[in-house]
Amino acid sequence: MTAPGDLYTGTDYLRRNPSWHVEDSIWKAGQVLKLLEKNRLSPRSVCDIGCGAGEVLQQLHAQMPDSVAFEGYEIAPAAFELCRTKAVGRLKFFLGGFPEADKAPFDLAMAIDVVEHVEDVFGFLRKIRTLGRFKIFHIPLELSVQGVLRGKPLREARRRSGHLHYFTKETALSTLSDAGHEIVDWLYTAGSIELPGRSVTSKLAKFPRFTASLISRGAAARVLGGYSLLVLTR
Repeated sequence: MTAPGDLYTGTDYLRRNPSWHVEDSIWKAGQVLKLLEKNRLSPRSVCDIGCGAGEVLQQLHAQMPDSVAFEGYEIAPAAFELCRTKAVGRLKFFLGGFPEADKAPFDLAMAIDVVEHVEDVFGFLRKIRTLGRFKIFHIPLELSVQGVLRGKPLREARRRSGHLHYFTKETALSTLSDAGHEIVDWLYTAGSIELPGRSVTSKLAKFPRFTASLISRGAAARVLGGYSLLVLTR
């Protein structure tokens, strides 16, 4: 049986996810920029923990001012090989889980779709709390009525993507608070609606999810799933 960390440091994750989710990165970077703009934040240094192929950080590098410095950290050698080809000037990547202590704090530390993968989630959240004045987390909300009733979405998230924890909005925010983070702002993100569907089921679910979201995004997330939570903390 593959241990949680071995999924990323070996070849299993790359085999199951050969693109390392690069195709979603422009959209994810857009969500981060939206939250920063909403809260009138202009960080001068950004650290991305678990940066994957580095594409989210590269998109932010392309769209934020030339004065901003970026550092990405990734434990998976296969993903780091993708990252290192993007390094240039103010955009740097490192093979490892966290920066050296003398580099912190950054103005902004991010963990985009990372928390659900981490075995010691509270240890991880306490450590990242010290890395930046502000933090941004993107956390999938996989505990929904349809997800629990069908069962398969949760099994697939664990098998294919190595998700060890499943969240609702309430449990995600409580987990961050319990780890010492002060919640500044949050918003729902609707990747299941705004990104291209990868399966027939996900494509068919777009219309009911979109229709339900017009009434209440919170209710749509709880009942139909397909949403994530973008959270700003300090």
